[in-house]
Amino acid sequence: MARANEEVEALLQEYADLIAITGGDAYKARAYEKAARAIGGHPGDVSTLDAKGLLDIPNVGRSIADKVLEFLRTGHVTALEETRADIPAGVRELITIPTLGPKKAMTLHEELGVASVEELLDAIHEERLRGLKGFGEKTEANILHGIALMQHAGGGRILLSSAMDVADLVVAALSAVPGCEGCAYAGSLRRMRETIGDVDVLVAAERSAPFMEAFTALPHTAEVIAHGEKKTSIRTTKGLQVDLRVLPPDSWGAGLLYFTGSKAHNIRVREIAVRQKLKLSEYGLFHAKSGKKIVSETEEEVYARLGLPWIAPTLREDRGEIAAGLRDELPDLVEESDIRGDLHTHTDLTDGLASLEDMVTAAAARGYAYYAVTDHAPDLYMQRMTDAKMLAQRERVRALDAKHRRMRLLHGTELNIGPDGSLDWPDEFLAGFDLCVASVHSHFNQSREELTRRLVRACENPYVGIIGHPTTRRIGKRPRIDADFDAVFAACARTGTALEVNAHPERLDLGDEDILRAKRHGVKFAVNTDAHSVTHLPYMRYGVGTAQRAWLTKDDVINTWPLQKLRRFLRPRTR
Repeated sequence: MARANEEVEALLQEYADLIAITGGDAYKARAYEKAARAIGGHPGDVSTLDAKGLLDIPNVGRSIADKVLEFLRTGHVTALEETRADIPAGVRELITIPTLGPKKAMTLHEELGVASVEELLDAIHEERLRGLKGFGEKTEANILHGIALMQHAGGGRILLSSAMDVADLVVAALSAVPGCEGCAYAGSLRRMRETIGDVDVLVAAERSAPFMEAFTALPHTAEVIAHGEKKTSIRTTKGLQVDLRVLPPDSWGAGLLYFTGSKAHNIRVREIAVRQKLKLSEYGLFHAKSGKKIVSETEEEVYARLGLPWIAPTLREDRGEIAAGLRDELPDLVEESDIRGDLHTHTDLTDGLASLEDMVTAAAARGYAYYAVTDHAPDLYMQRMTDAKMLAQRERVRALDAKHRRMRLLHGTELNIGPDGSLDWPDEFLAGFDLCVASVHSHFNQSREELTRRLVRACENPYVGIIGHPTTRRIGKRPRIDADFDAVFAACARTGTALEVNAHPERLDLGDEDILRAKRHGVKFAVNTDAHSVTHLPYMRYGVGTAQRAWLTKDDVINTWPLQKLRRFLRPRTR
Protein backbone atom coordinates (compact mmCIF):
# COMPACT_ATOMS: atom_id res chain seq x y z
CA MET A 1 0.00 0.00 0.00
CA ALA A 2 1.00 3.61 -0.43
CA ARG A 3 3.35 4.89 2.25
CA ALA A 4 2.72 8.11 4.14
CA ASN A 5 5.47 9.52 1.90
CA GLU A 6 3.14 9.45 -1.10
CA GLU A 7 0.33 11.22 0.77
CA VAL A 8 2.73 13.93 1.96
CA GLU A 9 4.18 14.25 -1.54
CA ALA A 10 0.70 14.82 -3.01
CA LEU A 11 -0.14 17.35 -0.30
CA LEU A 12 3.02 19.41 -0.80
CA GLN A 13 2.63 19.30 -4.58
CA GLU A 14 -0.92 20.60 -4.24
CA TYR A 15 0.32 23.42 -2.02
CA ALA A 16 2.95 24.31 -4.63
CA ASP A 17 0.26 24.41 -7.35
CA LEU A 18 -2.02 26.58 -5.22
CA ILE A 19 0.80 29.03 -4.53
CA ALA A 20 1.38 29.28 -8.30
CA ILE A 21 -2.33 29.81 -8.98
CA THR A 22 -2.59 32.69 -6.53
CA GLY A 23 0.44 34.41 -8.02
CA GLY A 24 2.56 33.71 -4.96
CA ASP A 25 6.32 33.61 -4.75
CA ALA A 26 7.59 31.39 -7.58
CA TYR A 27 10.63 30.45 -5.47
CA LYS A 28 8.36 29.30 -2.65
CA ALA A 29 6.26 27.21 -5.03
CA ARG A 30 9.40 25.63 -6.44
CA ALA A 31 10.67 24.90 -2.91
CA TYR A 32 7.50 22.99 -2.03
CA GLU A 33 7.63 21.13 -5.32
CA LYS A 34 11.22 20.04 -4.67
CA ALA A 35 10.35 19.02 -1.11
CA ALA A 36 7.41 16.97 -2.42
CA ARG A 37 9.69 15.04 -4.75
CA ALA A 38 12.31 14.56 -2.04
CA ILE A 39 9.81 13.09 0.40
CA GLY A 40 8.20 10.94 -2.28
CA GLY A 41 11.59 9.44 -3.11
CA HIS A 42 12.83 9.12 0.48
CA PRO A 43 13.58 5.46 1.26
CA GLY A 44 12.29 5.63 4.86
CA ASP A 45 8.71 6.04 6.10
CA VAL A 46 8.26 9.73 6.98
CA SER A 47 5.50 8.89 9.45
CA THR A 48 8.22 7.50 11.74
CA LEU A 49 10.36 10.67 11.65
CA ASP A 50 10.54 13.57 14.05
CA ALA A 51 11.43 17.13 13.08
CA LYS A 52 15.16 16.37 13.02
CA GLY A 53 14.63 13.35 10.79
CA LEU A 54 12.52 15.38 8.36
CA LEU A 55 15.11 18.14 8.22
CA ASP A 56 17.72 15.57 7.19
CA ILE A 57 15.77 14.99 3.95
CA PRO A 58 17.17 17.16 1.12
CA ASN A 59 15.07 20.25 0.28
CA VAL A 60 12.99 19.99 3.49
CA GLY A 61 13.30 23.13 5.60
CA ARG A 62 11.81 24.05 8.96
CA SER A 63 8.52 25.47 7.63
CA ILE A 64 7.91 22.45 5.41
CA ALA A 65 8.86 20.02 8.19
CA ASP A 66 6.36 21.72 10.52
CA LYS A 67 3.59 21.28 7.95
CA VAL A 68 4.47 17.62 7.44
CA LEU A 69 4.38 17.00 11.20
CA GLU A 70 1.03 18.80 11.44
CA PHE A 71 -0.39 16.59 8.69
CA LEU A 72 0.95 13.39 10.26
CA ARG A 73 -0.46 14.42 13.64
CA THR A 74 -3.87 15.81 12.62
CA GLY A 75 -4.55 14.72 9.04
CA HIS A 76 -4.66 18.30 7.72
CA VAL A 77 -2.48 21.39 7.23
CA THR A 78 -3.96 24.73 8.28
CA ALA A 79 -1.98 26.79 5.74
CA LEU A 80 -3.05 24.54 2.89
CA GLU A 81 -6.71 24.67 3.88
CA GLU A 82 -6.58 28.46 4.11
CA THR A 83 -5.03 28.64 0.65
CA ARG A 84 -7.65 26.24 -0.71
CA ALA A 85 -10.36 28.51 0.70
CA ASP A 86 -8.98 31.43 -1.33
CA ILE A 87 -9.35 29.54 -4.60
CA PRO A 88 -12.68 28.53 -6.15
CA ALA A 89 -13.30 24.78 -5.99
CA GLY A 90 -13.76 24.71 -9.75
CA VAL A 91 -10.25 26.01 -10.33
CA ARG A 92 -8.85 23.34 -8.03
CA GLU A 93 -10.71 20.80 -10.17
CA LEU A 94 -9.24 22.28 -13.35
CA ILE A 95 -5.63 21.90 -12.21
CA THR A 96 -6.16 18.13 -11.95
CA ILE A 97 -6.36 18.05 -15.77
CA PRO A 98 -3.07 16.87 -17.27
CA THR A 99 -1.63 19.42 -19.77
CA LEU A 100 -3.46 22.35 -18.06
CA GLY A 101 -1.17 24.24 -15.71
CA PRO A 102 -2.27 26.34 -12.70
CA LYS A 103 -1.84 29.70 -14.43
CA LYS A 104 -3.98 28.72 -17.40
CA ALA A 105 -6.60 27.29 -15.03
CA MET A 106 -6.81 30.62 -13.19
CA THR A 107 -6.99 32.53 -16.48
CA LEU A 108 -9.93 30.40 -17.62
CA HIS A 109 -11.75 31.08 -14.37
CA GLU A 110 -11.07 34.83 -14.27
CA GLU A 111 -11.66 35.55 -17.97
CA LEU A 112 -14.44 33.08 -18.83
CA GLY A 113 -15.89 32.12 -15.45
CA VAL A 114 -15.04 28.46 -16.05
CA ALA A 115 -15.33 26.55 -12.75
CA SER A 116 -15.63 22.89 -13.75
CA VAL A 117 -14.46 20.39 -16.32
CA GLU A 118 -17.93 20.38 -17.88
CA GLU A 119 -17.91 24.17 -18.25
CA LEU A 120 -14.43 23.98 -19.78
CA LEU A 121 -15.64 21.42 -22.35
CA ASP A 122 -18.54 23.74 -23.24
CA ALA A 123 -16.18 26.70 -23.63
CA ILE A 124 -13.90 24.67 -25.93
CA HIS A 125 -16.76 23.48 -28.11
CA GLU A 126 -18.04 27.06 -28.34
CA GLU A 127 -14.51 28.19 -29.29
CA ARG A 128 -14.46 30.78 -26.50
CA LEU A 129 -10.85 29.97 -25.51
CA ARG A 130 -9.49 31.29 -28.80
CA GLY A 131 -9.90 34.88 -27.73
CA LEU A 132 -7.59 34.43 -24.76
CA LYS A 133 -3.89 35.19 -24.90
CA GLY A 134 -1.87 32.00 -25.04
CA PHE A 135 -4.81 29.84 -26.10
CA GLY A 136 -5.49 28.51 -29.58
CA GLU A 137 -6.64 25.45 -31.50
CA LYS A 138 -3.61 23.42 -30.47
CA THR A 139 -4.12 24.39 -26.81
CA GLU A 140 -7.73 23.25 -27.09
CA ALA A 141 -6.64 19.91 -28.53
CA ASN A 142 -4.12 19.41 -25.72
CA ILE A 143 -6.69 20.24 -23.05
CA LEU A 144 -9.20 17.83 -24.58
CA HIS A 145 -6.54 15.13 -24.57
CA GLY A 146 -5.74 15.93 -20.93
CA ILE A 147 -9.40 15.62 -19.97
CA ALA A 148 -9.56 12.26 -21.73
CA LEU A 149 -6.45 11.12 -19.82
CA MET A 150 -7.98 12.25 -16.53
CA GLN A 151 -11.27 10.52 -17.21
CA HIS A 152 -9.45 7.33 -18.23
CA ALA A 153 -7.36 7.44 -15.08
CA GLY A 154 -10.50 7.96 -13.05
CA GLY A 155 -12.06 4.89 -14.59
CA GLY A 156 -10.58 2.62 -11.95
CA ARG A 157 -7.21 1.80 -13.56
CA ILE A 158 -4.03 2.46 -11.62
CA LEU A 159 -0.32 2.32 -12.39
CA LEU A 160 1.34 -1.07 -12.57
CA SER A 161 3.61 -0.24 -9.63
CA SER A 162 0.72 0.75 -7.34
CA ALA A 163 -1.10 -2.50 -8.07
CA MET A 164 2.12 -4.48 -7.59
CA ASP A 165 2.67 -2.93 -4.15
CA VAL A 166 -0.76 -4.17 -3.07
CA ALA A 167 -0.36 -7.60 -4.67
CA ASP A 168 3.04 -8.20 -3.08
CA LEU A 169 1.63 -7.45 0.37
CA VAL A 170 -1.42 -9.67 -0.12
CA VAL A 171 0.64 -12.58 -1.48
CA ALA A 172 3.13 -12.30 1.39
CA ALA A 173 0.35 -12.25 4.00
CA LEU A 174 -1.60 -15.19 2.55
CA SER A 175 1.52 -17.26 1.90
CA ALA A 176 2.10 -17.22 5.67
CA VAL A 177 -1.33 -18.73 6.45
CA PRO A 178 -1.03 -22.42 7.49
CA GLY A 179 -2.19 -24.75 4.74
CA CYS A 180 -1.05 -22.56 1.84
CA GLU A 181 0.42 -24.72 -0.93
CA GLY A 182 0.74 -21.90 -3.45
CA CYS A 183 -0.05 -18.19 -3.71
CA ALA A 184 0.42 -15.80 -6.63
CA TYR A 185 -1.12 -12.83 -8.38
CA ALA A 186 -2.58 -13.38 -11.84
CA GLY A 187 -4.51 -11.37 -14.44
CA SER A 188 -3.22 -8.27 -16.17
CA LEU A 189 -0.77 -7.68 -13.32
CA ARG A 190 1.03 -10.95 -14.05
CA ARG A 191 1.05 -9.93 -17.72
CA MET A 192 2.70 -6.64 -16.60
CA ARG A 193 0.28 -4.32 -18.35
CA GLU A 194 1.08 -0.65 -17.76
CA THR A 195 -2.21 0.04 -15.95
CA ILE A 196 -4.32 -2.34 -13.86
CA GLY A 197 -8.08 -2.42 -13.28
CA ASP A 198 -8.12 -4.82 -10.33
CA VAL A 199 -5.85 -7.42 -8.78
CA ASP A 200 -6.46 -11.18 -8.96
CA VAL A 201 -4.81 -13.34 -6.32
CA LEU A 202 -4.91 -17.15 -6.31
CA VAL A 203 -4.26 -19.54 -3.43
CA ALA A 204 -3.85 -23.32 -3.60
CA ALA A 205 -5.17 -24.93 -0.42
CA GLU A 206 -7.45 -27.74 0.79
CA ARG A 207 -9.50 -25.39 2.97
CA SER A 208 -10.52 -21.90 1.86
CA ALA A 209 -11.97 -20.45 5.08
CA PRO A 210 -8.68 -19.50 6.80
CA PHE A 211 -7.58 -17.59 3.72
CA MET A 212 -10.86 -15.74 3.27
CA GLU A 213 -10.72 -14.69 6.93
CA ALA A 214 -7.10 -13.57 6.71
CA PHE A 215 -7.81 -11.72 3.46
CA THR A 216 -10.72 -9.67 4.80
CA ALA A 217 -8.75 -8.88 7.96
CA LEU A 218 -5.80 -7.31 6.11
CA PRO A 219 -5.07 -3.81 7.52
CA HIS A 220 -5.62 -2.00 4.21
CA THR A 221 -9.12 -3.46 3.67
CA ALA A 222 -11.71 -0.69 3.54
CA GLU A 223 -14.70 -2.71 2.34
CA VAL A 224 -15.65 -6.35 1.80
CA ILE A 225 -17.48 -6.37 -1.53
CA ALA A 226 -18.30 -10.07 -1.59
CA HIS A 227 -17.47 -12.96 0.74
CA GLY A 228 -17.79 -16.54 -0.43
CA GLU A 229 -16.26 -19.99 -0.09
CA LYS A 230 -14.38 -19.91 -3.39
CA LYS A 231 -14.06 -16.16 -4.05
CA THR A 232 -13.88 -13.06 -1.89
CA SER A 233 -13.47 -9.46 -3.07
CA ILE A 234 -12.32 -6.45 -1.07
CA ARG A 235 -11.73 -2.78 -1.80
CA THR A 236 -8.59 -1.30 -0.31
CA THR A 237 -8.29 2.03 1.43
CA LYS A 238 -6.97 3.41 -1.89
CA GLY A 239 -10.02 2.19 -3.84
CA LEU A 240 -8.42 -0.81 -5.57
CA GLN A 241 -10.47 -3.99 -5.87
CA VAL A 242 -8.65 -7.23 -5.02
CA ASP A 243 -10.23 -10.61 -5.77
CA LEU A 244 -9.09 -13.78 -4.00
CA ARG A 245 -9.85 -17.24 -5.33
CA VAL A 246 -8.91 -20.43 -3.47
CA LEU A 247 -8.35 -23.50 -5.66
CA PRO A 248 -7.70 -27.15 -4.83
CA PRO A 249 -3.92 -27.77 -5.00
CA ASP A 250 -4.32 -30.21 -7.90
CA SER A 251 -6.01 -27.45 -9.94
CA TRP A 252 -3.26 -24.88 -9.38
CA GLY A 253 -1.75 -24.93 -12.88
CA ALA A 254 -5.07 -24.79 -14.70
CA GLY A 255 -6.29 -21.98 -12.44
CA LEU A 256 -3.14 -19.92 -12.89
CA LEU A 257 -3.35 -20.34 -16.68
CA TYR A 258 -7.07 -19.54 -16.76
CA PHE A 259 -6.84 -16.37 -14.68
CA THR A 260 -3.64 -14.99 -16.24
CA GLY A 261 -4.21 -14.86 -19.99
CA SER A 262 -6.09 -12.09 -21.75
CA LYS A 263 -9.58 -12.96 -22.92
CA ALA A 264 -8.35 -13.35 -26.51
CA HIS A 265 -5.42 -15.58 -25.49
CA ASN A 266 -7.69 -17.82 -23.44
CA ILE A 267 -10.13 -18.17 -26.33
CA ARG A 268 -7.29 -19.35 -28.57
CA VAL A 269 -6.18 -21.93 -26.00
CA ARG A 270 -9.74 -23.19 -25.48
CA GLU A 271 -10.19 -23.49 -29.25
CA ILE A 272 -7.18 -25.84 -29.36
CA ALA A 273 -8.71 -27.86 -26.53
CA VAL A 274 -12.06 -28.12 -28.31
CA ARG A 275 -10.38 -29.35 -31.51
CA GLN A 276 -8.83 -32.12 -29.42
CA LYS A 277 -12.25 -32.96 -27.89
CA LEU A 278 -11.16 -31.53 -24.56
CA LYS A 279 -12.53 -28.92 -22.19
CA LEU A 280 -10.40 -26.38 -20.28
CA SER A 281 -11.54 -24.61 -17.12
CA GLU A 282 -9.90 -23.13 -14.03
CA TYR A 283 -10.06 -26.60 -12.46
CA GLY A 284 -8.23 -28.51 -15.15
CA LEU A 285 -8.16 -29.97 -18.65
CA PHE A 286 -10.89 -32.59 -19.08
CA HIS A 287 -12.13 -35.08 -21.67
CA ALA A 288 -15.21 -33.35 -23.11
CA LYS A 289 -17.24 -36.56 -23.30
CA SER A 290 -16.31 -38.46 -20.14
CA GLY A 291 -15.47 -35.45 -17.97
CA LYS A 292 -12.30 -37.18 -16.75
CA LYS A 293 -9.55 -34.82 -15.65
CA ILE A 294 -6.34 -35.20 -17.65
CA VAL A 295 -3.91 -32.61 -16.26
CA SER A 296 -4.18 -29.55 -14.02
CA GLU A 297 -1.37 -29.28 -11.48
CA THR A 298 1.04 -27.05 -13.46
CA GLU A 299 0.72 -24.63 -16.34
CA GLU A 300 3.47 -26.51 -18.16
CA GLU A 301 1.43 -29.75 -18.05
CA VAL A 302 -1.71 -28.07 -19.40
CA TYR A 303 0.09 -26.30 -22.24
CA ALA A 304 2.07 -29.45 -23.11
CA ARG A 305 -1.08 -31.60 -23.34
CA LEU A 306 -2.41 -29.08 -25.86
CA GLY A 307 0.78 -29.31 -27.92
CA LEU A 308 2.22 -25.99 -26.72
CA PRO A 309 5.34 -25.00 -24.79
CA TRP A 310 4.85 -22.97 -21.63
CA ILE A 311 4.06 -19.39 -22.70
CA ALA A 312 5.44 -16.58 -20.54
CA PRO A 313 2.63 -14.58 -18.87
CA THR A 314 3.84 -11.33 -20.43
CA LEU A 315 3.20 -12.79 -23.92
CA ARG A 316 -0.37 -13.96 -23.29
CA GLU A 317 -2.11 -11.18 -25.24
CA ASP A 318 -3.01 -13.01 -28.50
CA ARG A 319 -0.31 -11.26 -30.50
CA GLY A 320 0.98 -14.35 -32.26
CA GLU A 321 2.27 -16.26 -29.24
CA ILE A 322 0.02 -19.29 -29.86
CA ALA A 323 1.16 -19.67 -33.49
CA ALA A 324 4.79 -19.13 -32.47
CA GLY A 325 4.42 -21.74 -29.76
CA LEU A 326 2.99 -24.28 -32.18
CA ARG A 327 6.01 -23.67 -34.45
CA ASP A 328 8.38 -23.85 -31.45
CA GLU A 329 9.50 -20.28 -32.21
CA LEU A 330 8.78 -18.45 -28.95
CA PRO A 331 11.60 -16.08 -27.98
CA ASP A 332 13.90 -16.63 -25.00
CA LEU A 333 12.71 -13.48 -23.22
CA VAL A 334 15.03 -11.11 -21.41
CA GLU A 335 14.86 -11.53 -17.62
CA GLU A 336 15.63 -9.05 -14.86
CA SER A 337 18.55 -11.29 -13.85
CA ASP A 338 20.03 -10.69 -17.33
CA ILE A 339 20.39 -6.93 -16.72
CA ARG A 340 24.06 -6.15 -16.05
CA GLY A 341 23.68 -2.44 -15.38
CA ASP A 342 21.52 0.67 -15.36
CA LEU A 343 22.48 3.27 -17.99
CA HIS A 344 20.28 6.24 -17.02
CA THR A 345 20.29 7.53 -13.43
CA HIS A 346 20.55 10.84 -11.57
CA THR A 347 22.06 12.21 -8.38
CA ASP A 348 21.49 15.28 -6.24
CA LEU A 349 23.94 17.19 -8.43
CA THR A 350 20.86 17.97 -10.54
CA ASP A 351 17.31 16.81 -9.79
CA GLY A 352 18.09 13.52 -8.06
CA LEU A 353 17.41 13.00 -4.36
CA ALA A 354 20.44 10.95 -3.32
CA SER A 355 24.18 11.52 -3.40
CA LEU A 356 26.48 9.94 -5.95
CA GLU A 357 27.91 7.69 -3.26
CA ASP A 358 24.48 6.48 -2.12
CA MET A 359 23.32 5.75 -5.67
CA VAL A 360 26.50 3.82 -6.47
CA THR A 361 26.27 1.80 -3.25
CA ALA A 362 22.63 0.90 -3.95
CA ALA A 363 23.47 -0.12 -7.51
CA ALA A 364 26.34 -2.29 -6.31
CA ALA A 365 23.98 -4.01 -3.88
CA ARG A 366 21.88 -5.07 -6.87
CA GLY A 367 24.86 -7.00 -8.21
CA TYR A 368 25.36 -4.92 -11.34
CA ALA A 369 28.52 -5.33 -13.41
CA TYR A 370 28.39 -1.68 -14.47
CA TYR A 371 26.42 1.43 -13.63
CA ALA A 372 26.09 4.82 -15.32
CA VAL A 373 25.53 8.21 -13.72
CA THR A 374 23.84 10.52 -16.24
CA ASP A 375 22.95 13.84 -14.64
CA HIS A 376 21.28 16.57 -16.67
CA ALA A 377 23.20 18.89 -18.98
CA PRO A 378 23.02 22.73 -18.86
CA ASP A 379 20.26 23.41 -21.38
CA LEU A 380 17.74 22.15 -18.82
CA TYR A 381 18.45 25.44 -17.12
CA MET A 382 16.62 24.74 -13.86
CA GLN A 383 19.26 22.12 -13.00
CA ARG A 384 22.04 24.76 -13.01
CA MET A 385 24.62 22.45 -14.54
CA THR A 386 28.00 23.86 -15.60
CA ASP A 387 31.04 22.41 -17.34
CA ALA A 388 33.01 22.67 -14.12
CA LYS A 389 30.39 20.81 -12.07
CA MET A 390 30.23 17.99 -14.59
CA LEU A 391 34.01 17.64 -14.78
CA ALA A 392 34.24 17.63 -10.98
CA GLN A 393 31.65 14.86 -10.84
CA ARG A 394 33.66 12.89 -13.38
CA GLU A 395 36.64 12.96 -11.03
CA ARG A 396 34.45 11.66 -8.17
CA VAL A 397 33.07 8.90 -10.41
CA ARG A 398 36.58 7.84 -11.42
CA ALA A 399 37.66 7.76 -7.76
CA LEU A 400 34.63 5.64 -6.78
CA ASP A 401 35.26 3.35 -9.75
CA ALA A 402 38.61 2.46 -8.28
CA LYS A 403 36.91 1.36 -5.05
CA HIS A 404 34.11 -0.74 -6.62
CA ARG A 405 36.16 -3.44 -8.28
CA ARG A 406 33.15 -5.65 -8.99
CA MET A 407 31.14 -2.87 -10.66
CA ARG A 408 32.53 -0.52 -13.29
CA LEU A 409 31.24 3.03 -13.14
CA LEU A 410 30.43 4.95 -16.31
CA HIS A 411 30.24 8.72 -16.37
CA GLY A 412 27.53 9.95 -18.69
CA THR A 413 24.97 12.68 -19.08
CA GLU A 414 21.36 13.10 -20.09
CA LEU A 415 21.40 15.71 -22.81
CA ASN A 416 18.44 17.90 -23.67
CA ILE A 417 17.36 17.66 -27.31
CA GLY A 418 16.69 21.28 -28.24
CA PRO A 419 13.81 22.45 -30.45
CA ASP A 420 16.06 22.19 -33.51
CA GLY A 421 17.67 18.90 -32.48
CA SER A 422 20.83 20.51 -31.10
CA LEU A 423 22.45 19.31 -27.86
CA ASP A 424 23.77 21.06 -24.76
CA TRP A 425 27.48 20.66 -25.37
CA PRO A 426 29.75 20.67 -28.46
CA ASP A 427 31.18 17.40 -29.72
CA GLU A 428 34.58 18.10 -28.16
CA PHE A 429 33.02 18.12 -24.67
CA LEU A 430 30.73 15.15 -25.39
CA ALA A 431 33.78 13.10 -26.35
CA GLY A 432 34.79 12.97 -22.68
CA PHE A 433 31.70 11.02 -21.58
CA ASP A 434 31.42 7.24 -21.46
CA LEU A 435 27.88 7.52 -22.81
CA CYS A 436 25.28 10.15 -23.68
CA VAL A 437 21.53 9.74 -23.30
CA ALA A 438 19.57 12.39 -25.24
CA SER A 439 15.96 13.22 -24.39
CA VAL A 440 13.20 15.68 -25.23
CA HIS A 441 12.22 17.72 -22.15
CA SER A 442 10.38 20.72 -23.60
CA HIS A 443 8.59 22.18 -26.64
CA PHE A 444 6.29 19.15 -26.78
CA ASN A 445 3.79 20.94 -29.03
CA GLN A 446 5.97 21.43 -32.09
CA SER A 447 4.62 20.20 -35.41
CA ARG A 448 4.96 16.55 -36.36
CA GLU A 449 7.65 17.40 -38.88
CA GLU A 450 9.65 19.52 -36.40
CA LEU A 451 9.52 16.86 -33.68
CA THR A 452 10.55 14.14 -36.13
CA ARG A 453 13.51 16.16 -37.47
CA ARG A 454 14.49 17.01 -33.89
CA LEU A 455 14.72 13.36 -32.81
CA VAL A 456 16.39 12.21 -36.03
CA ARG A 457 19.05 14.91 -35.74
CA ALA A 458 19.81 13.77 -32.18
CA CYS A 459 20.19 10.18 -33.43
CA GLU A 460 22.66 11.38 -36.03
CA ASN A 461 25.00 12.91 -33.46
CA PRO A 462 27.91 10.43 -33.19
CA TYR A 463 28.10 10.81 -29.41
CA VAL A 464 24.45 9.99 -28.64
CA GLY A 465 24.16 6.33 -27.68
CA ILE A 466 20.60 6.23 -26.33
CA ILE A 467 17.41 8.23 -26.92
CA GLY A 468 15.78 8.56 -23.49
CA HIS A 469 12.01 8.19 -22.86
CA PRO A 470 11.41 8.69 -26.60
CA THR A 471 7.70 9.61 -26.65
CA THR A 472 7.96 11.76 -23.45
CA ARG A 473 4.59 10.47 -22.24
CA ARG A 474 3.64 10.29 -18.57
CA ILE A 475 0.85 7.78 -18.13
CA GLY A 476 -2.38 9.53 -17.20
CA LYS A 477 -0.62 12.90 -17.05
CA ARG A 478 0.96 13.83 -20.36
CA PRO A 479 0.31 12.52 -23.88
CA ARG A 480 3.07 11.30 -26.19
CA ILE A 481 4.54 13.80 -28.60
CA ASP A 482 3.25 13.71 -32.16
CA ALA A 483 6.31 12.57 -34.12
CA ASP A 484 6.68 10.13 -37.00
CA PHE A 485 8.17 7.40 -34.84
CA ASP A 486 8.65 4.98 -37.72
CA ALA A 487 11.03 7.55 -39.21
CA VAL A 488 12.74 7.88 -35.82
CA PHE A 489 13.02 4.09 -35.48
CA ALA A 490 14.53 3.86 -38.95
CA ALA A 491 17.05 6.57 -38.05
CA CYS A 492 18.03 4.73 -34.85
CA ALA A 493 18.59 1.52 -36.80
CA ARG A 494 20.63 3.35 -39.43
CA THR A 495 22.82 5.21 -36.94
CA GLY A 496 23.18 2.47 -34.34
CA THR A 497 21.40 4.45 -31.61
CA ALA A 498 19.55 2.53 -28.90
CA LEU A 499 16.05 3.44 -27.79
CA GLU A 500 15.27 3.51 -24.10
CA VAL A 501 12.64 1.43 -22.37
CA ASN A 502 12.25 3.78 -19.42
CA ALA A 503 11.21 1.64 -16.46
CA HIS A 504 9.68 4.39 -14.33
CA PRO A 505 6.06 3.23 -13.88
CA GLU A 506 4.74 6.67 -14.83
CA ARG A 507 6.59 6.45 -18.15
CA LEU A 508 7.19 2.88 -19.40
CA ASP A 509 8.45 4.64 -22.49
CA LEU A 510 8.82 3.11 -25.00
CA GLY A 511 5.67 1.08 -24.47
CA ASP A 512 5.34 -2.47 -25.72
CA GLU A 513 3.58 -1.67 -28.99
CA ASP A 514 6.20 0.92 -29.94
CA ILE A 515 8.98 -1.51 -29.05
CA LEU A 516 7.45 -4.15 -31.33
CA ARG A 517 7.43 -1.63 -34.21
CA ALA A 518 10.96 -0.42 -33.50
CA LYS A 519 12.30 -3.97 -33.32
CA ARG A 520 11.03 -4.60 -36.84
CA HIS A 521 13.32 -1.77 -37.95
CA GLY A 522 16.30 -3.53 -36.34
CA VAL A 523 16.69 -1.20 -33.35
CA LYS A 524 18.49 -2.12 -30.12
CA PHE A 525 17.16 -1.08 -26.70
CA ALA A 526 18.35 -0.07 -23.23
CA VAL A 527 16.11 -0.87 -20.26
CA ASN A 528 16.85 1.86 -17.69
CA THR A 529 15.20 3.17 -14.54
CA ASP A 530 15.88 6.91 -14.93
CA ALA A 531 16.29 6.63 -11.15
CA HIS A 532 16.26 9.88 -9.18
CA SER A 533 16.61 8.10 -5.81
CA VAL A 534 17.73 4.75 -4.48
CA THR A 535 14.06 3.73 -4.18
CA HIS A 536 13.72 4.00 -7.97
CA LEU A 537 16.39 1.43 -8.84
CA PRO A 538 14.00 -1.53 -8.27
CA TYR A 539 11.74 -0.09 -11.01
CA MET A 540 13.88 -2.19 -13.36
CA ARG A 541 11.32 -5.01 -12.95
CA TYR A 542 8.69 -2.89 -14.74
CA GLY A 543 10.99 -2.03 -17.62
CA VAL A 544 11.91 -5.68 -18.08
CA GLY A 545 8.23 -6.64 -17.96
CA THR A 546 7.50 -4.11 -20.69
CA ALA A 547 10.42 -5.46 -22.75
CA GLN A 548 9.07 -8.98 -22.35
CA ARG A 549 5.64 -7.90 -23.54
CA ALA A 550 7.41 -6.75 -26.72
CA TRP A 551 9.15 -10.12 -27.20
CA LEU A 552 12.66 -8.75 -26.51
CA THR A 553 15.60 -11.09 -25.89
CA LYS A 554 19.01 -10.47 -24.32
CA ASP A 555 20.43 -9.80 -27.77
CA ASP A 556 17.99 -6.88 -28.19
CA VAL A 557 18.91 -5.17 -24.90
CA ILE A 558 22.35 -3.55 -24.76
CA ASN A 559 22.59 -3.45 -20.96
CA THR A 560 22.51 -7.24 -20.79
CA TRP A 561 25.74 -7.32 -22.78
CA PRO A 562 29.26 -7.67 -21.33
CA LEU A 563 30.90 -4.30 -20.71
CA GLN A 564 33.38 -4.65 -23.57
CA LYS A 565 30.59 -5.28 -26.08
CA LEU A 566 28.54 -2.42 -24.61
CA ARG A 567 31.48 -0.03 -24.91
CA ARG A 568 31.91 -0.97 -28.58
CA PHE A 569 28.24 -0.17 -29.19
CA LEU A 570 28.48 3.18 -27.40
CA ARG A 571 31.75 4.17 -29.08
CA PRO A 572 31.33 7.36 -31.17
CA ARG A 573 31.26 6.58 -34.87
CA THR A 574 30.27 8.08 -38.17
CA ARG A 575 26.54 7.77 -38.53
